[in-house]
Amino acid sequence: SPRVLPARLLLPRGRCAGFFVSAGSLMTAQRVLGVDPGTIVCGYGIIDVAGSRYTYVTSGVIRPVRNAPMPDRLCTVFRGIASLIEEYRPTVLAVEEAFYGDNPKTAIKLGQARGVILVQGVLAGMQVSEFSPRFIKQAVVGVGSATKEQIQYMVARILKLPSPPQPTDAADALATALCFAVQPHIKEADDRPLTRAQRQMKALGIL
Repeated sequence: SPRVLPARLLLPRGRCAGFFVSAGSLMTAQRVLGVDPGTIVCGYGIIDVAGSRYTYVTSGVIRPVRNAPMPDRLCTVFRGIASLIEEYRPTVLAVEEAFYGDNPKTAIKLGQARGVILVQGVLAGMQVSEFSPRFIKQAVVGVGSATKEQIQYMVARILKLPSPPQPTDAADALATALCFAVQPHIKEADDRPLTRAQRQMKALGIL
């Protein structure tokens, strides 16, 4: 079975699937599953969103066996995401786009992981959104070049967590979910230059 490892964080009281409960009021919420794709470590984070109110649900990582064949690792990610969808019933899937850097092989592996994750969202009838790493940082921290530590700090602050979410993959996934919640107020620049790997993949018709 998939190794889905939850982060060690306290769940807020008064939470039930699809609703916020407070002082006798009942408010419908969207449940967002954010994912930081990977074939070695795949981060996930789930939040409830009602207007400008964000509530932490759960987060953690899916860890395929590191030296397993790629098909087996992708299957672990696929089953792990399926398990999360079945248990928590999110209505939105927010996925971080691959950071290509200068390594086409890494880009291809991340693309494969993203593929199995996106397929799960479509099969579950979820709304699917994708965001670049820079856009996520801009939305959550306010700076597109934010560090991992800055992302962890802001995620904890926004979600009122007792401590920064660990590991960083889970924090990145929560940031991706938060990006979906705040993205209508953020405009992403489209004029950023492509890296060498992106240019190669675009030439191949992959990007």
